[in-house]
Amino acid sequence: MGNNMATYNKYKSFLFFIRKFKVTEPVSPQDLEEAFSKFTGGGSHMSADELHRFLVEHQGEEDYTLLDSEKVVEKVLKERKRCQESVKVDQNREHEITLDELFRFLLHDDSNGPLKAEVHHDMGAPLSHYFIYTGHNSYLTGNQLSSDCSEEPIIKALKRGVRVIELDLWPTYNKHDIKVDHGWTLTNPASVIKCLESIKEYGFVASQYPVIITIEDHLTTDLRAKFAEMATQIFGEMLFYPGTDCSCLTEFPSPESLKNRVIISTKPPKERFKSNRIKDNPMLNESDSSEEETWGNESPDSNKNEVETEDTNGSDRDEGNVSACECDHKPYQECSPDYKHIITIHNTKLKGCMKDKLKTDGEVRRLSWSEKTLEKASESHGTDILRFTQKNILRVYPSAMRVKSSNFKPHIGWMYGAQMVACNMQGLGKSLWLMQGMFRANGGCGYVKKPQFLMEKHQCDNEFDPTRIQSVKKKTLKVKVYMGHGWSSDFSPTHFDKCSPPDFYTKVRIVGMPADVAKKKTKVMMDDWFPVWDEEFEFSLIVPELALLLIQVKDKDPGKDDFAGQTCLPVSELKHGFRSVPLYNKKGEKFKSVKLLMRFQFE
Repeated sequence: MGNNMATYNKYKSFLFFIRKFKVTEPVSPQDLEEAFSKFTGGGSHMSADELHRFLVEHQGEEDYTLLDSEKVVEKVLKERKRCQESVKVDQNREHEITLDELFRFLLHDDSNGPLKAEVHHDMGAPLSHYFIYTGHNSYLTGNQLSSDCSEEPIIKALKRGVRVIELDLWPTYNKHDIKVDHGWTLTNPASVIKCLESIKEYGFVASQYPVIITIEDHLTTDLRAKFAEMATQIFGEMLFYPGTDCSCLTEFPSPESLKNRVIISTKPPKERFKSNRIKDNPMLNESDSSEEETWGNESPDSNKNEVETEDTNGSDRDEGNVSACECDHKPYQECSPDYKHIITIHNTKLKGCMKDKLKTDGEVRRLSWSEKTLEKASESHGTDILRFTQKNILRVYPSAMRVKSSNFKPHIGWMYGAQMVACNMQGLGKSLWLMQGMFRANGGCGYVKKPQFLMEKHQCDNEFDPTRIQSVKKKTLKVKVYMGHGWSSDFSPTHFDKCSPPDFYTKVRIVGMPADVAKKKTKVMMDDWFPVWDEEFEFSLIVPELALLLIQVKDKDPGKDDFAGQTCLPVSELKHGFRSVPLYNKKGEKFKSVKLLMRFQFE
């Protein structure tokens, strides 16, 4: 059993009365006591060999060696010495650990987290085989209409492992230089050089795998050439492009082959065009300025189920397309070949009906759709979308109506194989937590291999509907929430309640395919900084590959419950056994001390 040292919190109440609340440090749960007894043969101490068997057989740490277990014991013993425990230890047991010491190790140690810290997916497949951590309007500090543009959000995103950075490039007022700005809004521009230099400096701090820059291009021909020169000078050998004729690229390179490289994605500019085709306002020229598919102007023999796309205001409508300033009153202009040839991933849309737009023959390419466009297209073209994303790249971005930088549920893109589900990293909320949770997988490298069922071939008459997927073998996930700790260290005594300790409870949710969605919650532990719930929940899963475990802790209040921490974990990557689960704030920043002790089991 662990130490049970009781202290007291004092809170002022009405009429100056002082209320005392007993504070009891948590002790090891009964399940851990039973496991300890099993692996020690009923003994009071655990040797390095017994610990090794416990870690391998109970915790599923198959890669642990006896030497690793000896290092854990050594680490625990150093902590014992540092704490100068007064408890005398038998000399014959001085190289073994107690139940209480094992409990504290499992509860506190970062090495006992719920996920693998290393990259472990196959990274040798084409880029189209991966979900990629993608940002939307990566330069914005706040809302989509009036916030500042800066390199700082780009730096933050890269430090968190984001791999796709979006830049909107516009001419400055005198048209002699380039700025990064959210066009047709009140946002303040940022320096393109600072943005590129920030990508170079911080691009590979969190991950070695490639950084993709998606460009919304509103530049003149001369400024495109200037940008190409900037990019090549700043990135040097870091900038990857496949050569002078990248139009023949029939398969994307792999993340493994692009380690520590930067690649650019946008729509290649037209070689020649007539100026009288360009109107003064690019928003009026639907065929040239809209990045989304203009499906409302189909030919009479087009599919009747085609969908109209939404209007956009500024963002994403013109990624790589011709803009009004490019005309410059000249009958013809030639595009800089240097700019065209540094583009590795072409954002290209085809004309015709929906099936034609999603053709997969020939060179690989990228499409960019809004969340609403994908929702409408998926109603009748699910198989075509899936087939497209098996070889090509689909980027899905938030609706233009999300002016406060909120986000949509990313599963609407992932379930159809969309690789770049773009997220406003400054937009707080559950959708952002889900995005962060998905990309905690695979060592947090920003690339997650798509599940096999999204890569299987489907015949035209076999319409793909991800909401009706039937697994041959369902999985049952058992989640046990034992206890939590750390709030008393990271928060003031009156942060949650003025007159008493907090009343914590935990919400556990599965987010994924519709059939897998489920919600559970623990009882409320009243007036306790160290809540012990000791409750287990079961979740039956059809598609665990896309399931996320969303965990929230809240303080129960008469009105709105107070937020006390959250985390989101990819179900398919959960490690078995007793796990120390760190919690994060609303922005996704890890608390210094707050953790839960949980257990995960699959059946």
